[in-house]
Amino acid sequence: MNKRIKIIADNKIPLLKGVLESCADIVYLPPSDIIKENIEDADALMIRTRTKCNASLLDGTNVKFIATATIGFDHIDTSYCESRNITWMNAPGCNSSSVMQYMASALLTTAKLKKIELPEKTIGIVGVGNVGSKVARLAEALGMKLLLNDPPRERKEGKEKFVSLEELMGRSDIITFHVPLIKEGIDKTFHLADEAFFKKLNGAKIFLNTSRGEVVDSSAIKKAIGEKIVSAAALDVWENEPNIDGELLKTVDIATPHIAGYSADGKANGTAICVNGLSSFFQLGIEDKWYPSAVPSPPNSNELILECKGKSDQEIIYEAVIQTYNVSGDDNKLRDSINTFEKQRNEYPIRREFQYYRVNLKNGNQKVKTALAKLGFNLAE
Repeated sequence: MNKRIKIIADNKIPLLKGVLESCADIVYLPPSDIIKENIEDADALMIRTRTKCNASLLDGTNVKFIATATIGFDHIDTSYCESRNITWMNAPGCNSSSVMQYMASALLTTAKLKKIELPEKTIGIVGVGNVGSKVARLAEALGMKLLLNDPPRERKEGKEKFVSLEELMGRSDIITFHVPLIKEGIDKTFHLADEAFFKKLNGAKIFLNTSRGEVVDSSAIKKAIGEKIVSAAALDVWENEPNIDGELLKTVDIATPHIAGYSADGKANGTAICVNGLSSFFQLGIEDKWYPSAVPSPPNSNELILECKGKSDQEIIYEAVIQTYNVSGDDNKLRDSINTFEKQRNEYPIRREFQYYRVNLKNGNQKVKTALAKLGFNLAE
């Protein structure tokens, strides 16, 4: 290109600095400073969920391309962008393995607290896209029975693999949401879990949400927990983030600050997808399929040694998962300091996904080895 493009980038997007400087003018700003007066002459935005890309931000600007380094894109007014010929992209699936790791930690921690044998339980997965499909793989590795609900996929693929939401609600012991936030139309998910939803539940359920806070009506789930309709709950996402409902936080069993997808691997994937998309759109000449050269490592070793003698398969898998990520640590931090929700996200410690770790099982059986391999762990010979 003759003219160097100008990019405004969220300064919290990891592993981005130094990548685009040779072929573009790039300005890094905190999300609170990505406002109209600061982006008027920008050609492109690289953002996260905290930047709302709508008419009030974009009217009168030069922006032609928006990349969000996240799976979700409900913070982008896609209709407005399309009407103004602004190309936008998200990073589908970038942190799906991270959310699966979070779900493994949350499910196994809940099972330990409630003395539940997961192979005896049925899990209902609402939304079976990139994330929901990996959660299904997790559930299979844990020996659970599965019910899947995904109306858009059902319309395309037929009814064979899927059940209605009503059937899922009636037959599941555990319900988990992995849907995008859709505010209207046939596949509306805004307040999908409302008071009517919880009233229809057949017996006490364990309930998890890592999708979007607005998918669950806060008042309705508080009431359902109070009435023992929900016997245990894990929430990573909340209405009105970062100003979340402190009363609701106190009632749930696991509360975390929207970090399920915050592994270092997931962040690297999101950045790579956006860099490659932006380079292709503006023909910047960045190397094909660029990926960060070094994803940061946590302080703990990637070698896990587990003694299996006298332990159930569930206990062994719990030990492996918890050594990679213990959800209780994030839960404790949020309960100790609810007002630092955003700070906890911005300063999140390095977490690596299962494939980073090598597991050495002492006296382990083939069944548990197969389960750990299915989760993505590398197994020592």
